[in-house]
Amino acid sequence: MNLKFLKFNFKIILFFLVIFLLINNTSVSIKTDENIKKIIMPSVFCWRDINGTDYTTSVKDQSPAPTCEAYALCAALETIIQYKVGYPFECDLSEIHLFFYPGGDIRWGVHVVDAANYLIEQGVPDEGCSPDPHRSFEFPHESLPGWENRTVKISEWGWVYNDRESIKKALIEHGPLIICAIMRTDFLYYKGGIYQHKWGRIRGGHVLTIVGYDDNQGCWIIKNSAGENWGEEGYMRFSYDAHNALYPFFWPFYGGTGIMYIDGVYGNLQPDVPKVYIEYPKRKHTYLFDHEIPSIFYNLPFIQKTVPRVLGEIKIKVNATNTDKVEFFIDKKLVDTIYKPPYELSLQATPGLHTIETYAYNSNYKSKDILDIYFF
Repeated sequence: MNLKFLKFNFKIILFFLVIFLLINNTSVSIKTDENIKKIIMPSVFCWRDINGTDYTTSVKDQSPAPTCEAYALCAALETIIQYKVGYPFECDLSEIHLFFYPGGDIRWGVHVVDAANYLIEQGVPDEGCSPDPHRSFEFPHESLPGWENRTVKISEWGWVYNDRESIKKALIEHGPLIICAIMRTDFLYYKGGIYQHKWGRIRGGHVLTIVGYDDNQGCWIIKNSAGENWGEEGYMRFSYDAHNALYPFFWPFYGGTGIMYIDGVYGNLQPDVPKVYIEYPKRKHTYLFDHEIPSIFYNLPFIQKTVPRVLGEIKIKVNATNTDKVEFFIDKKLVDTIYKPPYELSLQATPGLHTIETYAYNSNYKSKDILDIYFF
């Protein structure tokens, strides 16, 4: 058989193979980057709904300190952890540890790159090691002894190209993304809907977490750290077109592209530790003989920002689980130990600022929570 005959037969075989694939509905595509994007990118994707499961954690409130970098990183990492574990369990990491230990300063914040590198080198422990006292001034900070045994680490982080398809792809492949952004006045007053900048000046930089996108609405889904009363229960729908040459939103003030991914989570994902939270009184509220009303003015010169304000007696209520006992400290002095729920303490203190600390214990670990209260 000569070469021409072989070529002729190969063409016939190839022709019938293609006909066979078409008849059997087998898809044939050229594997290019553009085709991959078209194939794998759904029109809607969000970590709040992965096959019906919400892998994000509760919206937190960083105020009044500039700790947004640590809050955004922890929000992304908590979601990634829960997805790796396979179900949501209200993972709660210590933002204040990730803020101070990489070199954060209450006057300006922490460098997001330093915090990301710290996650690789040291990791971040659970909230019980180092709860956030929500203070607008510098204060001594040290996590509980043994925090090193309660940490979660990442193996890598990197910058994502600032274009729509790259951000979508990174969201799906890596998890929620940390974004550095320019914040304008109307952003602060956002109440709902799809945000498009319309009024106000630049108010500064902010760091948030993108958790999803929606092509049908033309928007990113962003998680803030301003509490559930901001925006749409703590979230924002941010128009694709709201970032533009005239009014940029993504801004690389920490270098790179200003859009960061983290990946390769490992460590003590679910430490067997007590969980303890002071649930009452609440920050940003005033209590007149135990009657609760929202506080109005936060910038009074003689009262610490956002702390509960109390006139008369108040009952301190604590939610504690996986614990054998809860200790109550007032201004570093032990005042009570309670061995079973309800974990409550009635308190009437002298006028001025007081600090409540609660410690919960089990056979292996202890955890704490802290709350400053101003008494009239």
